Amino acid sequence: MSNLLPPIQHQVSTSLSKSLHNPPNFHMIIYIYIYITSISLCSLHSLMARSRPSSVSSQASTSYPVLLLTLLPLTLAAFAFVLQWRGGFNDSISLSSSDHRELPGMDTTNSSISSSKSFGCKELSGRSHNQSFPYYRNWKFNFQSDLRPKICITTSTSAGLEQILPWIFYHKVIGVSSFFLFVEGKAASPNVSKVLVTVPGVKLIYRTLELEEQQARSRIWNETWLANYFYKPCNSELFVKQSLNMEMAIIMAREASMDWIIHVDTDELIHPAGAPEYSLTQLLSDVPANVDMVVFPNYESCVERDDIKEPFTEVSMFKKNYEHLPTDVYFRNYKEATRGNPNYFLTYGNGKSAARIHDHLRPNGAHRWHNYVKYPNEMKLGEAAILHYTYPKFSDLTSRRDRCRCKPTKDDVKRCFMLEFDRIAFIIASTATEEEMLQWYREHVVWTENSLKLKLMRNGILTRIYAPMVIIQGLRESGLFRDVIVRAQTNQTEIFPSVEKSNSGKSAKSGVVSSGKIGENGDSQATARRVLQISDNGSFPSAVPPQSPPGQEDIDVEIC
Repeated sequence: MSNLLPPIQHQVSTSLSKSLHNPPNFHMIIYIYIYITSISLCSLHSLMARSRPSSVSSQASTSYPVLLLTLLPLTLAAFAFVLQWRGGFNDSISLSSSDHRELPGMDTTNSSISSSKSFGCKELSGRSHNQSFPYYRNWKFNFQSDLRPKICITTSTSAGLEQILPWIFYHKVIGVSSFFLFVEGKAASPNVSKVLVTVPGVKLIYRTLELEEQQARSRIWNETWLANYFYKPCNSELFVKQSLNMEMAIIMAREASMDWIIHVDTDELIHPAGAPEYSLTQLLSDVPANVDMVVFPNYESCVERDDIKEPFTEVSMFKKNYEHLPTDVYFRNYKEATRGNPNYFLTYGNGKSAARIHDHLRPNGAHRWHNYVKYPNEMKLGEAAILHYTYPKFSDLTSRRDRCRCKPTKDDVKRCFMLEFDRIAFIIASTATEEEMLQWYREHVVWTENSLKLKLMRNGILTRIYAPMVIIQGLRESGLFRDVIVRAQTNQTEIFPSVEKSNSGKSAKSGVVSSGKIGENGDSQATARRVLQISDNGSFPSAVPPQSPPGQEDIDVEIC
């Protein structure tokens, strides 16, 4: 056996010398294992050959092999730990990175970038680390003609660039190709709008006099399904405005040959959980052809600090929707999950929806779609969700207060707000001092009790979702947001040749669209992923407003 040692020793020496310049591989580990085992066996053989029949020498000869056999696995474990600590093992992820397959939206003309170059990505904490989403460097954000089905988002917003840009490009990453933004306030200001119009696939519609005159002629005013919200302040006024904007967005979507339309606010992100490659296009392409509307139950953000500045990259904890929880689990944890607030969620709990572009499609409030000639066939997804970042910043208390001119009384706030928590928050923001407001915010919005968080996570009420955080952080670290702003400020909009000419300026006509019926598109011929329910005979007597999840008063009904 000792004759086997020289060739094995030579092979081990060669492998070790190569490992100084290259990561160690599986064969080298095998050689080292054989080498150490051979040494141990040779030592054991020598000891046994020299052993004597006496009890003392027999005990000694037995202890040495036991010691060697004990040290052998410990040595190998220590060696493996050192190699893993060095990052020397090639796992399946690193091996697959050598496969230069292009993801949807990547520019293949510049794909030959040297792999030795660093993309300069950082961790969320700001430290330089491994590459996160390195394909952003060559990503083409103008891929409307490449994706099927074609998905558009419409929204009404007054937010700034710090919120709208991450929101737009995140949804571009998951497969949204067009955006119809009805802007006013800060979003319609020159500094913001001149940046947004340079983004491929984004169309701005300003709240001009022409737009208001056109919406005043909408058939919605002659319908009964939205009549309960006409001529009321604050939430109801916004609800009607969103419905009118959604009606116009349907026409724009049809003219742009869109397949699906979704209404999402700029404090919400679509979370296509359960879809391959985290793709919204894949998620909707798998919807059965007979389904007209897909409902995304919403999750609500749970902030853990009172100094959040960028919710999309600082918040990872969410409270699950009732639709995604077993009934007994929901009601068993209801009291602790509510934490003294009026409802399980601070605000709405009835989700948002995506609709196929069909003839006679119409909005049914900000949360649902409907059809003038038939009841839509609705499907609720069992994994995908809308992530709603609810009151994530302390300043949201005052900003929401400033958008409404109601009196801070219990009677008046009922006219202005649809949900109880919004009413209470408005009164607090209108009557309390800054210190009192912060204390109330910490007690009712911020989650600081670790034991409660751990318990609700174990019970499935709370969950951690990191994908949006990582995607948006990767976009920011790639310099995309900065480049968009800089190029817009220097009028170098030729970098985005696909920008529509209608977006080149803030004219009154930018909000005017042609009239006509919604055209019919082909349906996807795919099977559905896991869903909660499909209903084709539901009734929507009136627009669906923001609704709270089931409360404790519904326990008996749910059990029955």
